[in-house]
Amino acid sequence: MAKKKKKMPGLNTSSTADISFMLLIFFLVTTSMDTDMGLARRLPQPPDKDQEQAQMDIHERDIMCVRINSQGFLWVSDGNGSGYAELADLRARAKAFIANEQNLPKFPERVAKNIDLLGMCYITENHVISVQTDRGTPYNVYFTVQNELVAAYNELRNELAKAKFHREYAALTEEQKVAVRAYYPQRISEAEPKNYGGN
Repeated sequence: MAKKKKKMPGLNTSSTADISFMLLIFFLVTTSMDTDMGLARRLPQPPDKDQEQAQMDIHERDIMCVRINSQGFLWVSDGNGSGYAELADLRARAKAFIANEQNLPKFPERVAKNIDLLGMCYITENHVISVQTDRGTPYNVYFTVQNELVAAYNELRNELAKAKFHREYAALTEEQKVAVRAYYPQRISEAEPKNYGGN
């Protein structure tokens, strides 16, 4: 009598698709994605077609120029003069320029403005920080410069919030935040990149 060949049992693949789908979902949920670093900037609304462009007369004392060359070096021009500057000093220098607490004639002019919740204040409403880059400027230096300038505004706003409302800026009501931002309006201008080279 001939022996019967044993048949190998077949592999049940009916649930393989379900298992693959569950593994895919698991890895998508548990894997951390690298997020791109960027700068939060709110662009101004486009002007109406019938609206005329208002020309604002900006005096030299109201402008702080920060220039970054292709090697990542900073050239800063403000009331303290012009010359190469260290990145570590930029925030303090920007704060002194924006606030002009001693009303120095080489820094932005302080003008009287009535601000809700704060009353009559003297602020540097017309100041501008102009950032100019070289086409070859390293992105990490550009990003750090922007970060330091925004941090200068944030620190000034936080100091004012503590002095006037006895709370951190983040803990203020929306109305109080509007008042603080009116006192220290963020005015960072970016010029089109140029070829400065190593200068």
